[in-house]
Amino acid sequence: MKTAGSPPFTPQPRQDIADRQGLARDAARDLAAVAALVLLAALGLAGVAGLGLDYTAKALLVLAAAAWLLWRGLGAHPHARFGPANRVTLVRLGAMALMAALVGEALPRAPLGAMPTAAWWLVVAATLTALLDAVDGALARRSGMASAFGARFDMETDAAFTLVLCALVVQAGQAGPWILASGLMRYGFVAAASAWPWLDGPLPPSKRRQTVCVVQITTLIVCLGPTVPPMLATGLAAASLALLTLSFATDVRTLARQRPTPLET
Repeated sequence: MKTAGSPPFTPQPRQDIADRQGLARDAARDLAAVAALVLLAALGLAGVAGLGLDYTAKALLVLAAAAWLLWRGLGAHPHARFGPANRVTLVRLGAMALMAALVGEALPRAPLGAMPTAAWWLVVAATLTALLDAVDGALARRSGMASAFGARFDMETDAAFTLVLCALVVQAGQAGPWILASGLMRYGFVAAASAWPWLDGPLPPSKRRQTVCVVQITTLIVCLGPTVPPMLATGLAAASLALLTLSFATDVRTLARQRPTPLET
């Protein structure tokens, strides 16, 4: 019985429930497919490079953590299908997990006078992963399934990929631990927003922000090149970190200017 003043009961439309269920099945199927690919690739790499089964376990653990976060945010997806663009981003996420599992692993050394093949394969894999970043946005627009969910998924994948590349650059001895600031800056910004909520304000789309992201990832991949001297890699990494810091400072200034004054709150 409805009491006075109580809101009317509005059941969720069956079509909407069916769409949510279809989205969950679609996403689960894509996650399972990428997990299978990561498992096969990790086992193959472990066998070829002599990394051991712990490498495979680390890759699957990284992917599982990322998949859990993705699943938690799936309710914000506005469409009934996961979508081709998100599938591409999911493939990038799987590649990132494979590279993240290399942190702490000793890549096989090349014979004296030979080129380090494993390091070059890492550069190729990182480059292909970065190139895929140009595909998902175009697919989203072409399929009419662009959304804030997809943009956030893409951005968080880029952030994780950047942090992994930073860790690999340090591991390769191409730059000092300070380069990790490039990968941690996004997460520091999010943490700061919990203390200063105005940092969580909306920012307009920015070509500058996209360009800096591309430059950052490209520079880190170049630093991983076996033929790049550590001194040059350090200089490139420092320049890209300075550019990223300037970009974040610009966004912070924009958010500070648009934050509400005490009279507005």
